[in-house]
Order: sequence, then structure tokens, then C-alpha cells
Amino acid sequence: MEPRPADLIVLGLDPGSRVTGWGIVAERGGSLALIDAGTIKLAAQADMAVRLGRIYEELAGLIAEHRPLEAAIENVFVNKNTLSALKLGQARGAAIAACAVAGLPVAGYEPTLVKKSIVGTGRAEKEQVAFMVGRLLGTTRRFALDASDALAVAVCHLNERRLRRLAKATGAKCS
Repeated sequence: MEPRPADLIVLGLDPGSRVTGWGIVAERGGSLALIDAGTIKLAAQADMAVRLGRIYEELAGLIAEHRPLEAAIENVFVNKNTLSALKLGQARGAAIAACAVAGLPVAGYEPTLVKKSIVGTGRAEKEQVAFMVGRLLGTTRRFALDASDALAVAVCHLNERRLRRLAKATGAKCS
């Protein structure tokens, strides 16, 4: 789908130190449409600084190409392995920096909220999320699970945005 000026285009991100998923979704008149999605695969043996630089650089290129208006990123979950959590946080930081330099507002979402928004339960498996993302975006195209997760983050953001607007319009409280 070619985006139009009236579309709200969101970049969804699932950061990782070995694979960072990205997905771009447009909302047009309340309907969701897939723009593109993919992954940034990073060599595990590469120096962490090199990996972080590549995440930043590739996302900066995607932002320049697709011109999203907002970004949404999955928050770091607490992991038993502190080194893994630290690396994940660094990858997330590189992704946020690329968005910030481009002037995009960035919203963060807990993995359980993303899953609940897409599947209806916060404990859904990645394959369930991928299936529902395809249904919601009206595509049979298969993506790497990291790309599907990034698309799910973008869809979750659009859902939450819509909910906040509705709550504001009706005077309801949104938690």
C-alpha cells in the first residue's frame, strides 16, 4: 500500500542485540494497512558497538525512506540473565536514538500489553501473535517472528492511541 498524506504511519520496533525487528503500519480512516516489515540481522561475534551503530544506521535509513510520524517500541523485560538484559537495553537505546534524531515521538509498551492487544492474552506465543498480525493487517505474507513482533507493537500503539482519543472525547479515564 502506498501511504497518503492523511495516513498516520507508525514504525514498530522489537529491539534485539542479534536481531532487531521493524514494521511499518499505516492507519487510514480507522483501517490498518501494512507498509513494510523486516529484520536487521547482526553478527553475534561482532563488537557490540558495531552492532549498535548498525541498528541506528539502518533504522535511520528506514525512517528517511518511509517517513513515519510516530514510533513504538517494546520495553525491555526483566530477564534472569542480566548481561542479556543489558544488551537488549543497549539495542533499544540505539533504536530510540535513531527515532529521536529524526524527531519522532517514541512510545514504549510492555510485551504483555502488546500480546494482549493483538491476541487477547498477555501470555500468547510468538506464532499466535504473527498469525493475528497477519489477520489484522489483511496479509498472508509471512515475516520473521521479530518482524511480526514489531508489527504487533505498531498495531498496539495505534490501538492505544485510538483508545486514548476516544476516552478523551467521552471524558472517560484511560489507565
